Amino acid sequence: MPRAPIGRILPLESCRPPVYLPRPNPSYDRNDKRTKAIARRPHNAPPTRDTGPRVNDRIRAEEIRLIGADGENVGVVSPARAIEMAEEVGLDLVEISPNATPPVCKIMDFGKFKYEQQKREAEARKKQKTIEVKEVKFRPGTDTHDYEVKMRNVLKFLEGGDKVKITLRFRGREMAHQNLGRDLLERIAGDVEGVGRIENMPKMEGRQMIMIIGPGAK
Repeated sequence: MPRAPIGRILPLESCRPPVYLPRPNPSYDRNDKRTKAIARRPHNAPPTRDTGPRVNDRIRAEEIRLIGADGENVGVVSPARAIEMAEEVGLDLVEISPNATPPVCKIMDFGKFKYEQQKREAEARKKQKTIEVKEVKFRPGTDTHDYEVKMRNVLKFLEGGDKVKITLRFRGREMAHQNLGRDLLERIAGDVEGVGRIENMPKMEGRQMIMIIGPGAK
C-alpha cells in the first residue's frame, strides 16, 4: 500500500510571522495649521508698548473730567457714564490729558483723531529735513557753457533746501589774479538772488576761494 505524501516543504521566508505596519492616523496632517508650532514672544522680550492715548474701556481712572464732542465742559463723571454718552452719538471716549487730576477725556471720533495725528507727524518730519552742504567747483576761467551747467546744479540744490559750497580753485600763476575769482563769485551771488542767500562771504583758504550759499531769498 503506497504511503501518503508528507506535506510540501515551504521556504523559510514563508514561515516568518507577518509584520503589520501601523495605519496612518487620519486625524493627523503635518500641513494642518493645528499641528504647527505657534510663534510666541520670548519670555525675556519686553512687552509691546502702546504709546497711543487710552480709549473707552482702557481708561482706568475712577473718575474723569469730560469734554463733550462740541467742546463743552460736561464736568466730572465716571468713565462708564462717559462711554455711554459717547456710544449714544456713535463716537469714542479718548483720554487727552492723562496726567491731569482727574484725567481729562473727550468724546470724539478716534479713527479721525488718529488720522489727523499721523498727518501732523508726517508734516513735522518733512520740516525736520536734514540740510546737506553740496559742493560745486569752479575755475577762474570757467567758460560760459560750463558755468551754465554748474549754475543749474547750484539752483537745483538751493531749491531742494540744501546749502551750496562754491569752491573756486586757483592754479599756478592764477593766484596773482584773485580779483577774477571775486568777480566770478559776485556773478554767482547775483544769479542766485531770489533763490538763495549768501551765508559766508568769499574768503581764501589756501589756494581756494570759498563762498557758502544758503537756501531762501534774502
